[in-house]
Amino acid sequence: MAYSIKIKLSSRTLFLLNNNTIVRSYPVGVGKNATSTPTGRYYIVSKVPNPGGPFGAIWMGLSQPHYGIHGTNNPSSIGGAVSKGCVRMYNRDALELAGKVSIGTPVIIEL
Repeated sequence: MAYSIKIKLSSRTLFLLNNNTIVRSYPVGVGKNATSTPTGRYYIVSKVPNPGGPFGAIWMGLSQPHYGIHGTNNPSSIGGAVSKGCVRMYNRDALELAGKVSIGTPVIIEL
């Protein structure tokens, strides 16, 4: 499978694509205005289960240092512009996504 991820900041939605066809969408929380989520083309460079702190059940690090897609211990933040630039997901969604994608999966973040 040729999975990729597209994140639409304006709709606060993460799309999982297989060969450019959307197979799943997830609601996400994104960066605040002062610490916005960076747009661009990245890829997943790490997956860390149970990273501790506010990162929920899993951390998927991006090729943009210090940014990632992760779970959250604050589910009420999903759908908001609340983070320091990372993309937050419900823990169950983050775990599901991490089970499908691998290191090297492309991630496109756009407005």
